[in-house]
Amino acid sequence: MKQLLIRADDIGYSYAVNVGIARAVNEGLVRSAGLMPNMPEAQRGWDWVKDADIAIGQHTNLCLGTPCADPALIPSLLDENGQLKSSRAYRAAFQEGREIAEYDELVIEIEAQLARFREIVGKGPDYFEAHAVMSRNLNQAIHDVAERHGLKEQVASFDPTKIVRCGQTDVHMALEDMLPPEQYDPESFIKRTVENMTAGETYVLVFHPGYLDAFILGNSSLTVNRTKEVDALIEPELRAWLEAQPDLRLVDYRDI
Repeated sequence: MKQLLIRADDIGYSYAVNVGIARAVNEGLVRSAGLMPNMPEAQRGWDWVKDADIAIGQHTNLCLGTPCADPALIPSLLDENGQLKSSRAYRAAFQEGREIAEYDELVIEIEAQLARFREIVGKGPDYFEAHAVMSRNLNQAIHDVAERHGLKEQVASFDPTKIVRCGQTDVHMALEDMLPPEQYDPESFIKRTVENMTAGETYVLVFHPGYLDAFILGNSSLTVNRTKEVDALIEPELRAWLEAQPDLRLVDYRDI
């Protein structure tokens, strides 16, 4: 039996992103979704999907917006405006072999976001991982906080040939929405993945469904492809195709 997990990241990123994720959950195929606890739209985004039968994860956000922790305790995480440093800053440092965020400060903010997640959702996360940051210190901090609280860590890997562990399951992870819009077809991506899977494999496909508003256009390089993913994930014919596959099980993070 093949297992396919369809995940949506970025609940709380913006109002318009929340609208798209809510459609992908309430009308579509998404059964696992990650919430960014520090974002102003996080509560609204959760309210729009909380009645659905989904796994809700902490999509820990260290690279956008206002921190949950006391800023005085985490100076290495903040820019000159007191906001979390951008993913661009982390990528540049990673490429140069530098760390720009102190491990102990990352743990403080991750713990603060976990506390905020519990306030919003009313329970702990069904899975635990981080948003769009390249940092060894962050990876270690995420792992250590997950271990301390007994959380199901999803180690990030977007090389589908590589196997990573999540819970009790070995999984492959894949995403394609960083392709140029003219090259990206999310429905084809899903079907191609399923057709190429072998028995016993579990694939986590990561999507970022959403619509566009001024905030997302001003803060994310991922725009048009978000809207394409909403359309694909709510397409009844794609659902029917998946459900017709005799050797495929659609799962969420509570199943693995």
